[in-house]
Amino acid sequence: MAGAPVRVVGSLGVAQTLAWGSSYYLPAILAVPMARELAVTTPTVYAAFSGALVASALVGPVAGHAIDCRGGRIVLVGTSLLFALGLAMLGLAPGLWMMVAAWMVIGVAMGSGLYEAAFSSLVRLYGRDARSAITGITLIAGFASTVGWPLSAWMEARFGWRGACFGWATIHLLLGLPLNAWLPRAPVAAKADGLQAEDQTPAVSAEPATQIHSGMVTVILAFVFAATWFVSTAIATHLPRMLESTGMTLAAAVGIGALVGPAQVAARMLEFGFLRNVHPLLSARLATLAHPIGAAVLLAAGPVLASVFAVLHGAGNGILTIAKGTLPLALFGAQGYGARQGWLMLPARVAQALAPLLFGLALNAWGANALWLSSAISMAAFGALMLLRTSPTPSQVRQSS
Repeated sequence: MAGAPVRVVGSLGVAQTLAWGSSYYLPAILAVPMARELAVTTPTVYAAFSGALVASALVGPVAGHAIDCRGGRIVLVGTSLLFALGLAMLGLAPGLWMMVAAWMVIGVAMGSGLYEAAFSSLVRLYGRDARSAITGITLIAGFASTVGWPLSAWMEARFGWRGACFGWATIHLLLGLPLNAWLPRAPVAAKADGLQAEDQTPAVSAEPATQIHSGMVTVILAFVFAATWFVSTAIATHLPRMLESTGMTLAAAVGIGALVGPAQVAARMLEFGFLRNVHPLLSARLATLAHPIGAAVLLAAGPVLASVFAVLHGAGNGILTIAKGTLPLALFGAQGYGARQGWLMLPARVAQALAPLLFGLALNAWGANALWLSSAISMAAFGALMLLRTSPTPSQVRQSS
């Protein structure tokens, strides 16, 4: 794998699978039994989880700056300890407030230990050569729900929801921590990233052919990431219910929803193969169109073509996950990548926290026509990406001269 050893991608990919499975995908299995025993409502548990997402947004820039300065190894090892602590607190929670506090600790771990931190760690080590490694990690961690949901369900059935939390905490200590500790040490000097001067020169411009100020590019990307994460989280939360509103049975809706995961992985394999030679800006533009095209097909044809929607949505979401790591690298270079990534993803995490509630209200009011809302948001992201275009980097200019 160009730019990064296979063992680095493999270890980080498995560690990311554990991190996602024990945080983002945990409430779907444990929220109901947790709420029942703690004498709170299930929406209260999800509200605490939304608070964790907000906490992750706030800690992201700090974690990214720390990775820029010290490398990802120390940050990710600390994150494994935080995940274990938060999950242990959750398992010990006697009531509402300790449950909320536990989710806040998990939120801090999420902000410093999910994809953005892993991407930043790879960029800190390999600079612009990190694109293939970023794709490789998302290929492995794309199975987080496939692994996390059954494992959480098995532990909950056998040991109760508290035992499931303790089980995940143990897994972080015995497996996640050593895997993150296996990450190579980054160069000591914060500015000795192996970056050339070209890496510090933004390779973007806007129509018409004038250079956009880097701050404007940052605003555009932050909006794109917030919009696409809103859509991704909204559909992930409400897909079966949304499909039911088209007239499908619950069993059929669940079966169609199962196509999203394989479609994500297939699209990431496409990115790893054919699209690796395509600028990530073009990949991102195509990916933002996938959801509205699929939604138009579903709303026009009904349940008979629901599988088309699931595959297109999943494929677009799979590529956009990679684009969140590769686009900032391609447009800004590797210098200061971690801190920039933290700031770029801050609005996205807030949008992610709000998406289940807001899209749920839209679904209550409009039924399947709520897809027009998510499609409009996706099209707005596409329009924002069209404001950007690639321009030759200094190295390309020298090669052509």
